[in-house]
Amino acid sequence: MIIGFPTTKICNLTTKGMPNTSARSKHGRRSRRRVREDPAKNELVSSSLESARQCLLNQDYGTAFVHYLLVLNLAPLFKDLAKESFRFTLFKWSEELDSLGRIQDLFDCYEQALELFPTDEVILNSMGEHLFRMGFRDEAAGHFHKALKVRPDYPEARENFHRVANWLVERWHFFMLNDYGRNRKYQQAIQKAVQSGCNTVLDIGTGTGILGMCAKKAGAAEVYACELSKTMYELAREVVTC
Repeated sequence: MIIGFPTTKICNLTTKGMPNTSARSKHGRRSRRRVREDPAKNELVSSSLESARQCLLNQDYGTAFVHYLLVLNLAPLFKDLAKESFRFTLFKWSEELDSLGRIQDLFDCYEQALELFPTDEVILNSMGEHLFRMGFRDEAAGHFHKALKVRPDYPEARENFHRVANWLVERWHFFMLNDYGRNRKYQQAIQKAVQSGCNTVLDIGTGTGILGMCAKKAGAAEVYACELSKTMYELAREVVTC
């Protein structure tokens, strides 16, 4: 994975070729038609919502999940109303799928859920927990991080993120970052190299991105950083863009 350190680019935006929005809006007001309701669709949504609730009572979570998917895809206005029940259904159904060893089906369900609720911190955190248990630690960290971006004070996601970080971030990173003498010498060496004409820098195994930032600060025109660990890559990218 490669990180390009940010540079400033200025784009010139003109109105050439842009549509006449004022004319369109006037025409739109004249031609706007009232949206017609579809009785058959409304009946399907209503019956599926009732079926989902009944299946929940009967602990038939797989069928309930399918009904909720149908309802929320056909009638997104029910999202707020059905969110809690949908979450509960997803979690119960995923437990069953996990116990049956149907791992791909489990992740398919979470992907469908996140298409409907892409910024739901509870669903993101739950998927991260499944990924972590199955050994996909980089991917789990990504989902915990997304959950924390949505809700920084979410305790479950924060605890999970710290737990997975202990697996993914090797301890020597912390010793290296706290070694002022070492970092100062690297900074001086990089500055000397840049001043002698090395304007393009490739930082292989960037880790937190500290040496790449030293190169950029020294005046290098282009700085590229490569990192094998997806977790460290995401961390470095955030550090660089701050």
